[in-house]
Amino acid sequence: MKKYTKGIILCFLIAIVAWMAVKIFSNLEVIGAPIIAILMGMIISFKIKDKSIYKEGIGFTSKKILQYAVILLGFGLNLATVGKVGLSSLPIIISTITTSLIVAYIMHKVLHVPVNISTLIGVGSSICGGSAIAATAPVIDADDEEIAQAISVIFLFNVIAALIFPTLGAMLGLSNEGFGLFAGTAINDTSSVTAAASTWDTFHGTNGAVLGYATIVKLTRTLAIIPITLVLSLIRIKKERAASLNTNGKVKISKIFPMFILYFVAASFLTTLITAICTGSSLEIAEHVFHFLKQMSKFFIIMAMSAIGLNTDIVKLVKKGGKPILMGFCCWISIAAVSILLQHILGIL
Repeated sequence: MKKYTKGIILCFLIAIVAWMAVKIFSNLEVIGAPIIAILMGMIISFKIKDKSIYKEGIGFTSKKILQYAVILLGFGLNLATVGKVGLSSLPIIISTITTSLIVAYIMHKVLHVPVNISTLIGVGSSICGGSAIAATAPVIDADDEEIAQAISVIFLFNVIAALIFPTLGAMLGLSNEGFGLFAGTAINDTSSVTAAASTWDTFHGTNGAVLGYATIVKLTRTLAIIPITLVLSLIRIKKERAASLNTNGKVKISKIFPMFILYFVAASFLTTLITAICTGSSLEIAEHVFHFLKQMSKFFIIMAMSAIGLNTDIVKLVKKGGKPILMGFCCWISIAAVSILLQHILGIL
């Protein structure tokens, strides 16, 4: 562990600063601590003369701690709650996810955006922003610059959505339920869904009802991480097997298959089971524990993003940013349009 220590400590310190910045300055919630951590990592990387002493720890944080974050994310998913409320939004969720992935694939072919970046942007746009990217990146073996590129694109449209969607929803005459569904299906990241729904609640005096509904819709979307990552792992296994036939090598499925996703599922089931059987003070204790683990998940993602920032060349990122941003824009617009269209067809508006 000694070779990892300095790099992990550096990532931890950056994450602490990013975390506290959002806690102290509430306006920064729209940007989010993960983005602040990436930016800080990029800036600090310019100042480090000898990166070799941090390399192992940074690599461990950007890969392993990112996976631990996804596992802990499962403790924030009560499947019973999602089932009661979220299933009603399932047709729209499936439609928006499918639309985003198809648009990302088409844009990948038309613009010749690298396949890993296209996959991360498509998945991040359609499921749950940074969390989906965190879960998908190890499965497709994306490098830190590809992750940073995708996260940056998702961040841009998260901020725009959080700022304009409450006004847009009012202009379209959305009901409270309609806006909760719109925010939960058409905004990428949970923090931005929260920001937009909270703004709507404030403007319309709904006492947090829209925020609660939008959050559950968003959690339902999060479950799509499971089938998406498993399908991507199977595709990668198939490709690696085909390549191994040509080189007479062997494919180690254990290194490709995302075991951390199975742990994520187990954490979700455990949360659901304990919440169902506990009552009174024991339920209160369990909820506190699950809340702590969920917060830990968020902090681990921030740590991983700081590591990704430290491994990313900001100049190269900006130079390559045009096509991925256009792809992200097309995914974002198509998801929003499909969400509104299906609400109109289903009579929810």
